[in-house]
Amino acid sequence: MAPVRGGVGALLMLLLLRGVTVLVLMHFAGTAARLAESAAAPSSNTGMVANAVLEDPEFTDVIENITVPAGRNVKLACSVKNLGSYKVAWMHFEQSAILTVHNHVITRNPRISVTHDKHDKHKTWFLHISNVQEEDKGRYMCQINTVTAKTQFGYLHVVVPPNIDDSVSSSDVIVREGANVTLRCKATGSPPPSIKWKRDDNTKIAITKNNSVLEWEGDVLTLSRVSRFDMGAYLCIASNGVPPSVSKRIKVSVDFPPMLWIPHQLVGIPVGYNVTLECNIEAHPTSLNYWTRENDQMIHDSFKYKTESIPGTPSYKAVMRLYITEVQHSDYGIYKCIAKNPRGETDGTIRLYSSSPPTTIPPSTTESIITTVATTKSAFELPFGSTTIVPVGYIDKGNKYQSNLNDVDRSEQKSSNGSKSSRDRATSKQPKHSVFRKLEEVASLKKQRRELILHKHLEKPKLSHRDFGKQLGIVRLTSFFRDTIGSGTSVNDGSRGFLLFSNKRDKIGKTKQQHTKNGEA
Repeated sequence: MAPVRGGVGALLMLLLLRGVTVLVLMHFAGTAARLAESAAAPSSNTGMVANAVLEDPEFTDVIENITVPAGRNVKLACSVKNLGSYKVAWMHFEQSAILTVHNHVITRNPRISVTHDKHDKHKTWFLHISNVQEEDKGRYMCQINTVTAKTQFGYLHVVVPPNIDDSVSSSDVIVREGANVTLRCKATGSPPPSIKWKRDDNTKIAITKNNSVLEWEGDVLTLSRVSRFDMGAYLCIASNGVPPSVSKRIKVSVDFPPMLWIPHQLVGIPVGYNVTLECNIEAHPTSLNYWTRENDQMIHDSFKYKTESIPGTPSYKAVMRLYITEVQHSDYGIYKCIAKNPRGETDGTIRLYSSSPPTTIPPSTTESIITTVATTKSAFELPFGSTTIVPVGYIDKGNKYQSNLNDVDRSEQKSSNGSKSSRDRATSKQPKHSVFRKLEEVASLKKQRRELILHKHLEKPKLSHRDFGKQLGIVRLTSFFRDTIGSGTSVNDGSRGFLLFSNKRDKIGKTKQQHTKNGEA
């Protein structure tokens, strides 16, 4: 008998696992049979019992489909009229599990409970599920134990916010410049979440050399031949319409050896002044920075020297500065800025040399002359009326004046002795740019003579009639210049000078000859 009992127990267990609904229906059927027998027995209330039996239980409303986020509580309702002595049961269809029968909870799941509204005309049975989990989703069946069981279904849809699985997602990565980088981001949720990538600073993602985007969709992000510009934090964002969305921050570090450039490689400073030397650096990881002299002796902070490295933006940039107080002759020479990191090292040199202290130059007729450049070239290149200050410096007396005047006389005599026909013939043979060059040379020589004559005139106001006659042509030619000297301003009239040189050359020569004769007389 023991084996038989064991076989029956196994059969009952199998029936319970695949749906104990059969047993419940048998129980319900037995109850229905007893009610039928009672209805068949003679009684004074025969009519009333017959009416009760004839009116079978019915569902008065459908079970609503419900969507609920995981972790919330949910309540399913099953409304029945004319229930009588029949009973209502709740089952999970996909799991083939009986959850409740009437007021009793059959399942061992502590999150399941059942209630019903006794005062409602149409009795409603509520199935409660607290702290809903994803495995609770599926079809739920409400059943009445009539002879032919009556059932209806409602669907519970459980949505789960996205969750990024760190075990199969990328973490912070360090690569060398020029290598390829692949970032992965895996997320779970219901419905399955979508993944998009973006940079933490909202700059574009360089997928390839010619393809940059603000956002990239997909579980995998591949960066080809990364550079220092790709360095930074990347955000993997998972969303599926169920709040909240989640993100993971992945930092990409790109290592490269130090690189530097120097704004000023030659720095002039007078003795006694303070000076700052500067080098700009790019390196990752952050470099070790220091300064040396030409003998490779490291410079340490002291009263004389002060060094500092100022971090820049982005983080791989920095500025090296060396402050030197009260420069002396021994401080002149070569200085090196050196940067080292695990990927390499580099250095740059700055030469510090002595320069004259800044001074304010007092107005003096023997040191500088404010003049206008009346050459053909300036007439084309400089705007009308612009001023050019030409420093003359300290001018020596004697032979220098005489040699310059002789050069100007020879050039002017050569240009004025030629006939008009020969000039026209030469002009027709020479190309246009040669004519301009000749005019430019003549104008330059006359400018020099004008400067020297005026300067000499200021120093020696008493001139002989002969010298004054030689100079009168140029003085008249530059009468506008003499006027500007008297007013203390300088007006550059290059176009006017060009017209005087080109159109009034013969007139100037005749005027000069006339005054020369007057001087001799």
